[in-house]
Amino acid sequence: MLKIIPVDEAEEPYRAPDLGWDGIVGDLILNPLDHVDAPGDLRAEQGLATQVLICLMTDRRVEASELRDGDENRGWIGDSFDVVDGETPIGSRLWLLRRSALYPGIEIKAQDYAREALQPLVDQGAVAKVDVTATIGINRLVLAVALYGRNGSQVYSSKFELLWRQIDGVGNPLSQ
Repeated sequence: MLKIIPVDEAEEPYRAPDLGWDGIVGDLILNPLDHVDAPGDLRAEQGLATQVLICLMTDRRVEASELRDGDENRGWIGDSFDVVDGETPIGSRLWLLRRSALYPGIEIKAQDYAREALQPLVDQGAVAKVDVTATIGINRLVLAVALYGRNGSQVYSSKFELLWRQIDGVGNPLSQ
C-alpha cells in the first residue's frame, strides 16, 4: 500500500518520481537537460497522477479462488504475507479481466476493480472522492477516472483504455 507521510516543514519534502504511461508500459520520467533546478534528474511534479498509475496499472495479488484455470497469481509477493493493520495490497485486479470476453456488463466489474485500487488514496486523505466510469468500445474498455479534493473541486482527470485481443488468433489486432 502507498502511504502518505507528513514531512517536517524544516526539511525539503521527498517527492516520488513521476511515472509516464504509454498505454502498454510505465516508466520513470526525466527532466530535460535544460531544466532550471534539476537537469536530467527524475521529474517529480505529478505525484497524484503517478499514484493513480501505480494503483491502476500494477497487478494486485488475488485469492486462489479468483484465478481461472491456467492463471498464475501476479502482483507483489509481499502482499500475500506482509500486510499490516490498515494496509491493503497494492495495485488492481483489472488484470483478471484479460481473459474475459468484452461482454455487456464487464464495465461494472472494471469500475469496481478500479475503485478498489484507488480507495487507498481516499483512505489516506490524498483525495476525498473517486469517480470511475467504464464504457465499452470496439475491442476496448475505456476507464475515465476523476479525483476530487476536500473542497469538492476536481484535482485529477484522465482516461485509460484497456485493449482486448480477439480470440481469432490475431496477436496484435490494432497493428494491421
